[in-house]
Amino acid sequence: MERTNQFVGSSLAFLDAVERASRAAPLNRPVLVIGERGTGKELIAERLHHLSGRWAGPLVTMNCAALPENLIEAELFGHEAGSFTGAAKTRHGRFEEADGGTLFLDELASLSSPAQDRLLRAVEYGEITRIGASRPIQVDVRIVAATNEHLPRLVDEGRFRADLLDRLSFEVVTLPPLRARQGDIPLLAEHFGRRMAVELEWSNWPGFSDKIKQAFETYPWPGNVRELRNTVERAVYRAEDPEREIDAVQFDPFHSPWAPADSASGQPEVAHPPMVASTAPAAATLAPPTEVSDLRSAVNSYERALLEDALGKSRFNQRATAAALGLSYDQLRHALKRHKLLDAAQG
Repeated sequence: MERTNQFVGSSLAFLDAVERASRAAPLNRPVLVIGERGTGKELIAERLHHLSGRWAGPLVTMNCAALPENLIEAELFGHEAGSFTGAAKTRHGRFEEADGGTLFLDELASLSSPAQDRLLRAVEYGEITRIGASRPIQVDVRIVAATNEHLPRLVDEGRFRADLLDRLSFEVVTLPPLRARQGDIPLLAEHFGRRMAVELEWSNWPGFSDKIKQAFETYPWPGNVRELRNTVERAVYRAEDPEREIDAVQFDPFHSPWAPADSASGQPEVAHPPMVASTAPAAATLAPPTEVSDLRSAVNSYERALLEDALGKSRFNQRATAAALGLSYDQLRHALKRHKLLDAAQG
């Protein structure tokens, strides 16, 4: 199983978006791809290119948000030697690199106003002018652009050119968020899980427990497919026994009892419930104190109570306790040592 990007899903919302892209692919027209982060906008751009008559030409990608505003135009359209400080030699821009192929502009909404003006002329007339040059250059480029912004609203706010939007929106493919893709989450989780098991050279794929599958279905996935992939792969590689169903997953990799203090208050952040599902008994069932006069002391006391409760429910088995709390074994040992509970624990 090669670790390559591919479409996985069977929901109507997802298949409709893919079908719309497939039908637009052979046409030599611009396409806008709209969607939240992690929904697969670049995959759609690749599909539009490879199913078009330009498939043998270059597919050039540029993230418009990755460069300072004063460099975007030079990156897109190129520059002549000596046209500005640091321009030691003539450089071709992304448009020239994509000549005969497709130019994918990610994060389109972040383009500066001058860059929008130049892009409008390139789309309208198929010509660009390098910075510092006096003559335009003809280019044959198909534009595919992506954003997670609502461009008509940006037009109303004066932040995006209406005429540029008109020229780029021959077809608009809007990708559904993962939470709207009915039935696709189990398919994707299984796909990413199996792929990670192969990477780890497991001889068998044990699958996920029913409770973990349910947790996947109910989580909102703000980072969409990209977040799901990271979560699944993290759960697989952390599993201690490749022969047993995976029964623990941490949705928030930043959750930790030892997270840095809140920079605004200078106090330790109150621990949020870990986004962890497990078939082990849930340990965090104690109610936090309702009246607090010393936050640091209250947090420490509450953490100790949670540890003691989890140890008791796990019959003082430290590995089971760590799984119930969503901690690694070393993290649990560190916490027990801090609260002087090591002597009471065993296993």
